[in-house]
Amino acid sequence: MTAAPDAPNTATLTITCPDRQGIVAATSQCLHRHGANIIHSDQHSTDPEGGTFFMRMEFHLEGLPGAWADFERAFAETVAGPFDMTWTLSAATRPKRMAVLVSRYDHCFLDLLWRVRRGDLNVEIPLVISNHEDLRRDAEMFGIPYHVIPVTKANKAEAEAEQIRLMHEAGVDFAVLARYMQILSGDFLHALARPVINIHHSFLPAFIGANPYRAAFDRGVKLIGATSHYVTEELDAGPIIAQDVIPVTHRETPESLMRLGRDVERQVLARAVKAHAEDRVLVHGNKTVVF
Repeated sequence: MTAAPDAPNTATLTITCPDRQGIVAATSQCLHRHGANIIHSDQHSTDPEGGTFFMRMEFHLEGLPGAWADFERAFAETVAGPFDMTWTLSAATRPKRMAVLVSRYDHCFLDLLWRVRRGDLNVEIPLVISNHEDLRRDAEMFGIPYHVIPVTKANKAEAEAEQIRLMHEAGVDFAVLARYMQILSGDFLHALARPVINIHHSFLPAFIGANPYRAAFDRGVKLIGATSHYVTEELDAGPIIAQDVIPVTHRETPESLMRLGRDVERQVLARAVKAHAEDRVLVHGNKTVVF
């Protein structure tokens, strides 16, 4: 999160509401009345006449920890209510708690751990959940509890219930599938009631199956990439947060395509996690506004 030097007094406000005149003015006036100073502001409207309005503001308010409840109540009553807003207020000093689910591929998993340790991602990782033992040592090297919950067709419901229990117990704010090779059920998503971010190669839906890079090689593709999105009940079709592609040539092999693809996956997933952790992603139907 981009914060003022005096981080304890800095917060981020996000807003989604029907577009109409006076939204920015009312929000700014409320902040002004409470002595706040706006540090950054971004906004977007799908249509100034009857569309949806999105805004993200970072502001500094001296003594904010003590004034938090009063400001929150005043904003809800005088601005959010009258303008029919869906809104969030987040403190700069509170990193979001992120659960990581992983199977056997380690490239996205290790990249996230490294970025968190470096301070590049403003998150905490209270636990890792896997359906295999393979990456336990890596998680424990970073001091993160590693829980193995095998998943089969016979025990899927029980396994998901245990995963949800662990994440709720750890107080997670969202979860990331760092190449977790299991399909999450609709019951899981409803019971978890937290955002879940996924990453996958960008060949879908053209090249499905266990070896998409071989299929892409056989087709002679000239671009490979990755997509990170929020998970919904419709497989790999949730609101997209981040994407990227790189050019490749006829000189590549299926193996080199896979290596390049994994590099892109790491970067795209990190970009999506960072945007979510900094409250830069506002969901609008099956699309996103990313400030």
